[in-house]
Amino acid sequence: MVAPPMALALPVPGRDPLALRAGVPGAASARHDRLGTRPVLLAQLDPAQRKGALTPADGETIAVAARTALDQRLPLVVLLASSGADVNGGIDALHGWGRAARALVACSGVVPVLIGVLGPAVSGPALLLGLADHVVMTADAYAFVSGPHMVREFTGVPITATALGGAAAHDRSSGVAALVVADEQSATDTLEELVALLPSSMDELPPRLATSDPADRATPEAGMVLPRTPTGSYDVREVARAVVDDGELLELHAGWAANLVTALATIDGHPVGVVANQPSVLAGTLEISGSQKGARFVAFCDAFNLPLVTLVDTPGFYPGKDLEWRGMIRHGAQLAFAYARATVPRLSVTLRKSYGGAYIVMDSKTMGCDLALAWPSAEIAVMGARGAVGILHRGEDDTTRAGLEAAYEGRLLNPYLAAERGLIDAVIEPAGTRRELAHALGVLAPKREHLVTRAHDNSPL
Repeated sequence: MVAPPMALALPVPGRDPLALRAGVPGAASARHDRLGTRPVLLAQLDPAQRKGALTPADGETIAVAARTALDQRLPLVVLLASSGADVNGGIDALHGWGRAARALVACSGVVPVLIGVLGPAVSGPALLLGLADHVVMTADAYAFVSGPHMVREFTGVPITATALGGAAAHDRSSGVAALVVADEQSATDTLEELVALLPSSMDELPPRLATSDPADRATPEAGMVLPRTPTGSYDVREVARAVVDDGELLELHAGWAANLVTALATIDGHPVGVVANQPSVLAGTLEISGSQKGARFVAFCDAFNLPLVTLVDTPGFYPGKDLEWRGMIRHGAQLAFAYARATVPRLSVTLRKSYGGAYIVMDSKTMGCDLALAWPSAEIAVMGARGAVGILHRGEDDTTRAGLEAAYEGRLLNPYLAAERGLIDAVIEPAGTRRELAHALGVLAPKREHLVTRAHDNSPL
């Protein structure tokens, strides 16, 4: 049996956590508490009570916690370890987690919703994970809607709970887990780190954090990361760490769709969301999972007033029959949609390649980017020289094609043409990247956009 979750944080001296529905029996509890110095609304399922089976009253307790967080504009943190809806509760138990789900949906985009999975999350309660902004799982946790027995009954395939829905599966395959940590204490620490970078609600700006890292620190090491050859691989996280405060990058969903990096960090104390193509995985191309990952993260940052910093190095969308049949058009549009509707300050830096539709999707000026920068190494065009010459001059011999490729590179594959047309605001040296980003964040801090009144948009889910 899983041990009961430990307390999130010590209460502030002289102030005990304020419990909600303290007299209601069941596995669920709810209270005002703190993560570090930040007040939160905490809901918790105790697996020591009937393995955390969710009774109708438990579902209502979670719903009350969510509604209270919404009313008081506090982050909602849920610690989950549950064997599912209580079978003794019948349909009322289903209604219980349904009420909890509806309350979490009401919180979406208004207050941060963070879930820590500290044990099993089975059946209906597992779906709550999909409603959270970010999910932290311990290494021994697991989550699934239909368990191993049902899988075996319907498919004839035997499988263990860990293989079906363990933390590793949700880290690499499903994308449910934003972070996987060793144990409950690590989960507590990680949730605290997340909350520290976020505002309490959409009504606030993220807190500016103290840093001793100079805003004008030169970053020549960022440019040194790029390989000598235009097709060489490198880890874009080294570039990101060079420009953010103290090299600290809280990467989310690192194991899933690793061709796109999404992370939280600070620059000159300003919390930001970082989106970056990863050339070391699939050459930094965009595909379905990467587009979904990026779109969800961009939407999250926009909801909670986190400026976006996008590092661009992509040769385009990954080609393939299977991807097209699975909906590359719809899913690729998700990322374009998320950037186009984002109203937070948006900065982009093109490091190397930026070709075709992926150039547009990765927060180009066309999509509304506030400041588009490029390194001298940037190549911004419809496609690379070899592909372009192969289409335009397919009948030429190899020697002629090589000359045409060199001419194409010199004429079109540089950032200066885009700068002349106003599609790049400035071509900067890598050493000045942090200074330019920090300055822009300060200038754009007062940015506000008038939003059109409508029920909601219709994103390409």
